[in-house]
Amino acid sequence: MNLFYFVAFLSIFFSLLVIFSKNPVYSVLYLIVTFFTFSIHYILLNAQFLAIVNFIVYMGAILVLFLYVLMLLNLNKESEPMKSNLLKVVGVIAGLCLLLTVAGSLKLLHASDPVLLKNPDIGLVRNLGKVLFKEFLLPFEVSSILLLSAMVGAVLLAKKDITKV
Repeated sequence: MNLFYFVAFLSIFFSLLVIFSKNPVYSVLYLIVTFFTFSIHYILLNAQFLAIVNFIVYMGAILVLFLYVLMLLNLNKESEPMKSNLLKVVGVIAGLCLLLTVAGSLKLLHASDPVLLKNPDIGLVRNLGKVLFKEFLLPFEVSSILLLSAMVGAVLLAKKDITKV
């Protein structure tokens, strides 16, 4: 239970840093950490599939695209003031404090009793697949055909017309 509250505090803290950060690159990096804390929450709630999807889709794809777009904005060194040595020392101290906090939380994780669920199969991918391919087979197939037609349409729109020479 203490791990849940600690991760909840981290989620709120990093989401506030996303909002109040003046540098957009730092804001996106804080958003990555926030989504990582959401994945930890999903694991604590025994929803492994949601944790993996959140990790792959949001952290691995969408936020990397956000960072790529921000890097294309050409934020050069002239637009950013030079950092002082005091700020660099404070950054190193903050990083060491974070490392110490993570090490302490991992030690606390091993000392706690495991959470016992009434139904331990809740949130597993096997059960999600059974429900998806039995009860929701038609909507699943319709959505896959819709995504396929959207992909074909995007390719046709992006393709240059070779016949007009």
